[in-house]
Amino acid sequence: MSTIEMVATPVRQATKAVYTAFIMLGFAGASWASRIPQVRDELSLTPSRLGFVLLAIAAGSIVALPLAGQIVAHFGSRRTVTVMAVILWIAISGVALGYEFGVLPVVLGLFCFGFANGAWDVAMNVQGAVVERRLGKAIMPRFHAGFSVGTVAGALVGALAVAVHLSVTIHLLVVAAVVAVVVIASVRSFGPDEDPADVVPDEPAHAVSAPSSRLRRTLATWREPRTVLIGLFVLAFAFTEGVGIDWISVAMIDGYGVPATVGTLAFAVFLAAMTVGRWFGPGWLDRYGRVPVVRVLAVVSVAGLALFVFGPWPAVAFAGALLWGFGASLGFPVGMSAAADDPAHAAPRVSVVATIGYCAFLGGPPLIGFLGDHYTVLKALLAVMVLLVVAIALANSIKPLKAR
Repeated sequence: MSTIEMVATPVRQATKAVYTAFIMLGFAGASWASRIPQVRDELSLTPSRLGFVLLAIAAGSIVALPLAGQIVAHFGSRRTVTVMAVILWIAISGVALGYEFGVLPVVLGLFCFGFANGAWDVAMNVQGAVVERRLGKAIMPRFHAGFSVGTVAGALVGALAVAVHLSVTIHLLVVAAVVAVVVIASVRSFGPDEDPADVVPDEPAHAVSAPSSRLRRTLATWREPRTVLIGLFVLAFAFTEGVGIDWISVAMIDGYGVPATVGTLAFAVFLAAMTVGRWFGPGWLDRYGRVPVVRVLAVVSVAGLALFVFGPWPAVAFAGALLWGFGASLGFPVGMSAAADDPAHAAPRVSVVATIGYCAFLGGPPLIGFLGDHYTVLKALLAVMVLLVVAIALANSIKPLKAR
């Protein structure tokens, strides 16, 4: 084996492991989401009560994300994902067994699921940025495409489980075990989060490893203008993505009067367009650069939203959903790559950016719901266009850092 092959093999193995982490996290989340109707019926939840139950996931993620930078910096991305896979296993199993006994076990399980999801998300993005640097080309969007593939697979398996009348308990217990075992085995191939060459020369090793130093660095990260601006950029695209996932089907059904199956198909088109954009996006990023690509895609997403909201026929709305999803595809992963440009500060910066971005998932659904009560859900989607304009204005913040 040549020297180049010896060096390349660990990177290839780490790449496969990162793909697995992304795919399985998406699979786990979609598997739970596919059984929400059955859990709702068992607990006799009204829509508003169900909304508060589901808020537990976002609450757990928001708690985890500010801590994730410290956790990853101290334990490394490999051990962080390993531990979070175990927590996720316990959390989903708790929901699977507890939903027959009341709301409280479900809320506690979903909170722990959200916590594991948040820390896992930061850790795998940190490792994804490491792989991206070592490959010397953009690959982060393809990792996020893997997450999208996982969500599609989880939804299809969930639909099959419902069709064959498999109980929620058995379905989710099997999913939790499979996800944990596969991920724990695969992340052993994660590489170190920092190469020796990545350590800043004028920063002593003992200062980097001291907990108080890490805490000060994490807190200082929140005062970095570039990091905060990247976070707001990611928030705008996370809002665009999250609103599409939550509301496209409802907007099609209520706004265009189509059957539920057609509304679901519009959602599938949106998700497929995002997956395609994330898969082919790295080539555009390498060729044209981050800023021009994301600005063009933001404009495409705005055009898609305009077609979706104002289209005269459902067919036009379908075209709008496709452009909306395609245009929204790269904002979140490119923002994560930008946050991790400096290897020595990748973990705290990814944590800050993810925390800001995840606020979109926390506030997006109720905001669209509130606007929908007053202006219809279809017209409420115009709020997404406003945030996309903000993202276009903030795009300069994601320029790659100059090598020091």
